[in-house]
Amino acid sequence: MKSLHLAAALAVLAAAAPAAAGEFYGNAGYTFVDTQGVNLGALGGKLGYRITPYVGVEAEAAFGVADDTVNVGVPVKVKLDSALAGFAVGFWPVSPKLDLFARVGYGDTRIKASAFGFSGDGDQNGWNAGAGAQYFLTAKDGVRGEYTKWGFDGNGVEANTWSVSYVRKF
Repeated sequence: MKSLHLAAALAVLAAAAPAAAGEFYGNAGYTFVDTQGVNLGALGGKLGYRITPYVGVEAEAAFGVADDTVNVGVPVKVKLDSALAGFAVGFWPVSPKLDLFARVGYGDTRIKASAFGFSGDGDQNGWNAGAGAQYFLTAKDGVRGEYTKWGFDGNGVEANTWSVSYVRKF
């Protein structure tokens, strides 16, 4: 009887085994960016490598597609030009199809602003951190949702971002 329980326990563990290590993945999706009342949108993607079932690295790039106008005495159009970042990622494989994750990294964000025919841009660098989940509909294809806070060094400005994306394992 004990061997039957042991066999059943091993079968459950095998079914819940985490994703294989040494796996590349990529994703593409939409990111909503809220930075102190300025609401922007971006299309972006990530390329990642899952070193072990629990640890990975990823590079992220996003480019603005939705701008906002803020009134600072005059109307100013604000747009996300680009955001680039690198992250270390910790995964928690909840099931063969579901991963929870947390990530921390450093990024560079370029914002453009214009008013009355004049424009300028600014570069912000800082530490970013976030968490989310990804669910695989097939062995290779899934969806990912996440929250990441972009912190900008030295000026007290931060951005809250929410992303939804398609994920593909290679």
